[in-house]
Amino acid sequence: MGSEEFYPEERPVHPVRVDGFWMDEHPVTVVAFRRFVKATGYVTVAERALDPADYPGADPTALVPGALVFRMTSGPVDLDEWRRWWSYLPGASWRHPYGPGSS
Repeated sequence: MGSEEFYPEERPVHPVRVDGFWMDEHPVTVVAFRRFVKATGYVTVAERALDPADYPGADPTALVPGALVFRMTSGPVDLDEWRRWWSYLPGASWRHPYGPGSS
């Protein structure tokens, strides 16, 4: 794993062992996920209330459920900072991919 040729954070090249895991044969559609949520009552991380104890020192008013949302840039950007094309959007989730009111 890793690379000596690209980004410093990818160094050094080193062996990695990955334990077995299951992967679905087909992608999960929104329709199938909606059925799963309805049948199980599952609530995604993006929809759950955040526990201030998990984020010591954070402003409690900023601890609201949401998700990272891709933002199109006006052109090429340096790839050293992910915030140039992703932003945290309160209220964003699989039900509201672009935030409250979206579907």
